[in-house]
Amino acid sequence: MIDHRLHVLRTLAEYGTVTATASALHLTPSAVSQQLRLLARDLGVELLAPHGRRVQLTPAARIVLRHADALRLQWEAARAELAAEDAELRGTLRLCGVSSALATLAAPAVASLRKTHPLVEPQITEEESVDCYRLLLADESDIALVLPGPEAPPVTDSRFEQTSLTTDRQDLLVAATHPLARRTGIELAEAADQPWIVKKHNNDTYPLVTAACAAAGFTPRIVHEVKEWYAVSALVAEGLGVCLMPRIVPLPSHAVKRIPLLGTSIPTRRLLTAVRRGSRSHPLVRAGLDALRAVAS
Repeated sequence: MIDHRLHVLRTLAEYGTVTATASALHLTPSAVSQQLRLLARDLGVELLAPHGRRVQLTPAARIVLRHADALRLQWEAARAELAAEDAELRGTLRLCGVSSALATLAAPAVASLRKTHPLVEPQITEEESVDCYRLLLADESDIALVLPGPEAPPVTDSRFEQTSLTTDRQDLLVAATHPLARRTGIELAEAADQPWIVKKHNNDTYPLVTAACAAAGFTPRIVHEVKEWYAVSALVAEGLGVCLMPRIVPLPSHAVKRIPLLGTSIPTRRLLTAVRRGSRSHPLVRAGLDALRAVAS
């Protein structure tokens, strides 16, 4: 119901260029430009001004966005009030998130929710955290399970309500035949001379690994980059390297050993729930968040 062109303008304000905005919205640059031209024409104001190779928002555009944010809040409140009129919880609840959180938290949460509310239909989408925020803003998801990171919006971002769900410790994963496999605990610095296996650079866990190793006083010698935890575990089992494995990630049936990390600065990651600001009072969203918290506890 909210004019989609306002979302395009908001995305441009975040990304700074038409090309980056088009990529984020899965549109062509010409489609982005056309929508913004039509919005400017309908409002009777200039929304963009050239600024070198980029564009910048005019004061009028800032006013439009301020009112757009207010409209979105009011729309979320209206949807929540209408849904509350139904005596029985029903409808589609859309969740998105990183793979480990979906497997360990979202799957049991929605299974429990369906037992108590059989008319609720969950839809789950796996995405990296940055893309989850995009899905929320595009109204393509209702709840996101995300990891804070350098590219994620800060918790103070007025577009979202972000709440800590659980803290996930990291363990060192080694092959069952590795000399370190006999240890019951290890400091991360003791693995400084090992070859490392990481998930790819555009993954949420990559900055956590590099930051943890830096805090331990070394730069990891990365020899393999893969996408899925199953593949990471398989490579570790073959003795091709070691890795940091989040504790909530279930281990495949590979010949590997998970070793708890010791020391004063054990690497952890914090899992958050994120929803569009104002949507938390919607009965479906509230029930979904309650189910997630119950599993996380």
